[in-house]
Amino acid sequence: MFNGYVYSRKQNWFRYVYSLVSNHLNLNILNLNQQFILAMDQGTTSSRAILFDRSGAVAFSEQKAFRQYYPRPGWVEHDPSEIWKSQLAVARKVIRKAGISGSMVNTIGITNQRETTLLWDKTSGEPVYNAIVWQDRRTENRCQDLVRSGHANMIMERTGLVIDPYFSATKIQWILEHEKNARSLAKMGRLAFGTIDSWLIWNLTAGKIWVTDVTNASRTMLFNIHTLEWDPELMDLFQIHESMLPEVVQCNEIVGETDTSVFKERIPISGIAGDQQASMFGQMCVNPGMLKNTYGTGCFLMLNTGSVPVVSKNKLLTTIAWKMDGHVQYALEGSVFVAGAVIQWLRDELGLIRSTPDIEMLARTVEDNGGVRFVPAFTGLGAPWWDSRVRGMITGLTRGTKKGHLARAALEAIGFQNYFVIQAMKEDAGITVEGIRVDGGAASNSMLMQFQADLLGFQVERSRMLENTALGAAFFAGLTTGFWENVQEIKGIWSPDTVFEPGPMNDLLLQEISAWESAVKAAMVSAQ
Repeated sequence: MFNGYVYSRKQNWFRYVYSLVSNHLNLNILNLNQQFILAMDQGTTSSRAILFDRSGAVAFSEQKAFRQYYPRPGWVEHDPSEIWKSQLAVARKVIRKAGISGSMVNTIGITNQRETTLLWDKTSGEPVYNAIVWQDRRTENRCQDLVRSGHANMIMERTGLVIDPYFSATKIQWILEHEKNARSLAKMGRLAFGTIDSWLIWNLTAGKIWVTDVTNASRTMLFNIHTLEWDPELMDLFQIHESMLPEVVQCNEIVGETDTSVFKERIPISGIAGDQQASMFGQMCVNPGMLKNTYGTGCFLMLNTGSVPVVSKNKLLTTIAWKMDGHVQYALEGSVFVAGAVIQWLRDELGLIRSTPDIEMLARTVEDNGGVRFVPAFTGLGAPWWDSRVRGMITGLTRGTKKGHLARAALEAIGFQNYFVIQAMKEDAGITVEGIRVDGGAASNSMLMQFQADLLGFQVERSRMLENTALGAAFFAGLTTGFWENVQEIKGIWSPDTVFEPGPMNDLLLQEISAWESAVKAAMVSAQ
């Protein structure tokens, strides 16, 4: 039951099987290359739509940025209507650009910024408040109260998460407490919570389907990653009624089809995953011990640990990698809050560079960092420290410090943060890691990638496609509908663009690691 609408998966499945059979019967008429997967990649700063062909190549793509709102220091919000309108606009535009009809779109896969929290009225479909973004820190005091009250271990055991404003539960609670109509709507059973995937699917289906997938659910601090259900005790703790929570589905599952008010033809929606899990699948890190990192606004590292969740002793997150065909894969995750964002800061706030790629050229104007250490904790420190009080710090400045030293120290800071996360992962999982697959905008920086390989002591494989998030969503969706036959087939699609081999670990590099760690400790002391 979804807001008074009974949705029959069985009936939809038979309809879709019929369409597949019809397509196969007409293969002599319809060229296979005329079928596409539409991936919707709803990110933190922009909405994207990409059409993938059967080779996994990007056939057509569109992207549209949307506004960021900062009502107070540490607060970050998005306009839910703008998110939907921007996503719909690029989806329609990419179909027009390709010159195809909706009938040539085999299915839709969705991936999204995780933890960003939305509440809306099920009856009107209108949000009751702006979307509170994953970066938002307004619930720090609430999180500290939860820790002081002794809830940390219980929450970690059930959700795999540390208590932090990063996750959805305290965001939901904040809206309930501060938006005057929210509680009354909740009592009437009219209030819906969703991460961005839920919001997009709700709108794509004209309010008929209200779901989320296991990866997004596992980031809410309300979902039990062992029972794979919303946890009653956590709902009580955060005063969130079950009527507010969407149905949880697999990553590869036909959940519904688009309404004709959205596209002329009805298109199945058959793949959903949070952005980092989608990226991991797009990188084909499908076996235990495989590691990926996405260098975006932040860095998000995920280590595949197989069918058994690994409990971290180093403040890493235990999360669901995906659920496919009834089988669950788990991962250890380490989140670096500020990575590419530090380059944006040097560009937009300090004016050291005109464009993001210029950072590498500027950093190469000096031989080393000149003793400068950069701790870019603009919104606190993520894994493995998890200290939301810490703020950014630059140490070692002298009269001789140049712009190049700051640029180099900023790039190195990204590498150092990842180094400490991966060391914690290796210790927690007891798994030998022989390489890492990387994607994301900052992964195009060869200087950073070589520095990362030198630090880690193993290969860094840069993906041929730097944006694997959308590809992962397409893979989930296409495997569901038979667009691709199995995982073995799509393994052949992923390939590296460049492999960075590590240089020998030397005393100078060890000293740099130690010096940067000392800078982190200084930043943490200054925040106390």
